[in-house]
Amino acid sequence: MARVWRPVWAWLRLDLRRRWLSLLMLALLVALATGTVMTAAAGARRGASALDRILAVTSPATVAAVPNEPGFDWEAVRRLPGVEAVGTILLTGSYAIEGHPEIEVLSPAMDDETMRTVERPAVLAGRLPDPARADEAVVSPRFVETTGLSVGDTVTALLPTPAATDAAALNEEPISYTGPRQPLTIVGVVRSGWWTREPQDSPGGLGTTFAFTETYRENLVGATGDAAIVNAMVRLSAGAAGIPAFQEALDRLATHPVETLNVVEDQRKFRETTTFEAAGLAAFALAAYLAAVVLLGQAVVRLVIGATADLGVLRTLGLTTRQATVAAAAGPVLATAAGLLAGAGAAVAVSPLFPLGSAALVEPEPGVDLDVSVILAVSGVTLLLVAVAATTTAFATSVGGVRPARPRGSAAARLAYRLGLPVPVLTGVRFALEPGRAGAAVRPALVGAVVGVLGVVGSLTFQAGVADAAANPARFGQTFAVVSIVGFNDRDFGPADDVVRAAAADPDVVAVNDTRVGVATVERRPVTVFSLDEVAGRPSSVQVLAGRLPATPGEIVLAPGVARRTGARVGDVLTVAGRDPADGTPMRLTGLAFVPQDPHTTYDEGGWVSASGYHALFDGGFKYHEVRVELRPGASTLAVRDRLNEAVGADDAFFVVGDELPLEAQDRFRGVAVLPRFLGAFLGVLAVGAVGHALFVGVRRRRHEVAVLRALGTTRWQARAIVLTQAAVIGAIGLAVGVPVGVLLGRALWRAVATSTPLIYVPPVAALALALAVPTAVLAVGLLASVPARRAARLHVPDVLRAE
Repeated sequence: MARVWRPVWAWLRLDLRRRWLSLLMLALLVALATGTVMTAAAGARRGASALDRILAVTSPATVAAVPNEPGFDWEAVRRLPGVEAVGTILLTGSYAIEGHPEIEVLSPAMDDETMRTVERPAVLAGRLPDPARADEAVVSPRFVETTGLSVGDTVTALLPTPAATDAAALNEEPISYTGPRQPLTIVGVVRSGWWTREPQDSPGGLGTTFAFTETYRENLVGATGDAAIVNAMVRLSAGAAGIPAFQEALDRLATHPVETLNVVEDQRKFRETTTFEAAGLAAFALAAYLAAVVLLGQAVVRLVIGATADLGVLRTLGLTTRQATVAAAAGPVLATAAGLLAGAGAAVAVSPLFPLGSAALVEPEPGVDLDVSVILAVSGVTLLLVAVAATTTAFATSVGGVRPARPRGSAAARLAYRLGLPVPVLTGVRFALEPGRAGAAVRPALVGAVVGVLGVVGSLTFQAGVADAAANPARFGQTFAVVSIVGFNDRDFGPADDVVRAAAADPDVVAVNDTRVGVATVERRPVTVFSLDEVAGRPSSVQVLAGRLPATPGEIVLAPGVARRTGARVGDVLTVAGRDPADGTPMRLTGLAFVPQDPHTTYDEGGWVSASGYHALFDGGFKYHEVRVELRPGASTLAVRDRLNEAVGADDAFFVVGDELPLEAQDRFRGVAVLPRFLGAFLGVLAVGAVGHALFVGVRRRRHEVAVLRALGTTRWQARAIVLTQAAVIGAIGLAVGVPVGVLLGRALWRAVATSTPLIYVPPVAALALALAVPTAVLAVGLLASVPARRAARLHVPDVLRAE
């Protein structure tokens, strides 16, 4: 057996020395292509599983109960049926970190359950703090990035005096930190799937222990603690299925509706985002792999054909077909194997950059990740494809090539003939659409051109929708750009009418809504409702998804998320209760619309009622009293905010929506905005590879036809025109089919995303891509055709005809 394969080893050693540069370039191409695919595929798997992996280790809450009222009986809540754990946190307590005023301090723990039995965070570095130590703290990853401090470093907590806390609770004056100073040692860097999850632009956070709260209780809750507001994170033994029963028990305990945040629902929506991001990365990986298959296939085939030709002399000396096949394929296969090893190493090296987008906010194990299954799958399939392509090409070339296909005509070529077009043009059309006697493959080139243009236009159309949603809060119903919170818990901080008048007087303001916010019960479910109370002459442009806005006390509009959970449809009569859950009022659902993003509700969870309808439900009471301001297009939100603050004599009365209350759904789209561009780029590479390969192979397979035409008088420039026409026809078909189908496909995909997110669908237009489609295609096919056209013009006619 060794003697049989001795010639193959001898040839391989010679081939590696003789063509080492070509084989090295093939290995680098394999490393680049497969490394990209491995990185994207592994990143997609990591991102898709990030939330589930962190929930598996963090004892997550099921709901967050936020009554926002002093003296709430949390011990009674702990005794409710189905309650597994309750972690209470102080909403009104505050402290600051010396030298880092931008850092967000987490709500102080009011028991030792938080970070222990409920929302126990994943530890990225160090350890969790000792609940009995007042001088230990944990920080978030963003804190480390913002401050440069980490485990082992010390910061100082600045606390207010009890009197300052009481004054701040009564909104008499801003909080000042002139009380005790507590050094804190950072013992861990942590994150959880909900409580300590940070938005993309967060400066970072720091959390203290229950011992810290106990040590400085009066500083945090005030001298008496009567105004302190404590909320809680609750884990239910039945999970999401236990939420309705818990809500009913909680409302009975409080004797009024208590607002709860459905943590499981929030996690479901977050999972939808991470799944979308993972699907985008997976699509990117697939596109990259298809492009790699085309490009690597060409390189491998060219190397094998060249080796087979060189082996012709050894064939005359007794080298068998099997030996020649293995010898010709061995070099490219070994180069591919080396490239795969390098690509796998590169994928592991860049793995700390993943996952991307929202998934990065919940990744429990950031850093280097070795996804063995992805590496083995990509390596195995690639090596198999290269081995099959190399051996079949070598075998086919060794035994004399492939049988020509039966020639067939095309309607376009017949039309060109009837129109009397010049011979080069007619021949170029035939080369593009007909296999001819040489059996040239034309369908892969046409499919590649169509799919490439379709993919680029579709991806960029979809990307236009993503970019629009990421930059435009109005797509999520956030038409009010500036807001002022003028009251809380049935009490205004000052004369609210002055704030309303100041807003209405600004020249850049087009609408002002004097908004009351309260928690109603809709079909026995708590829903945050907003009053639609527009200032005279300044109607707002609340965008309605279906139906119309409420106009009478007996009408209500719900956000799509609430309507979906309650099963309500426009026109249905719903039972709605205000302060007293037992005092239900029938109200007709007149429409669906998004609501303002607020501290305790999202744009898709809530409802609108008229001003008179709100008064009937809550008798003038409110949880929040807000003045919401809509601006004219093009107005500067920062300039308007500053003018309004100056008008009311306060630096922080008005704030820009999104600064204090970030729209999480919009942030998520910002995290994936780049993926469609990469997908379009790779599909463009795939199209260029397919068309370029077709033109190169076409000239080689049809050199006899070109030589015959040259012998009959065709000039060199006319021979060039044949190939250029062939390329132009392929490009024209790609544009004619790919552009409209790509636009339709991109819009259809974006509509599906908009509906499922949800957001307001606006047909996206990739104006730049459409404007550049034709010139880019012309330039690309011109460049691709330039080399084969020159080869066609330089054919040595006698040699070709004699060889044929």
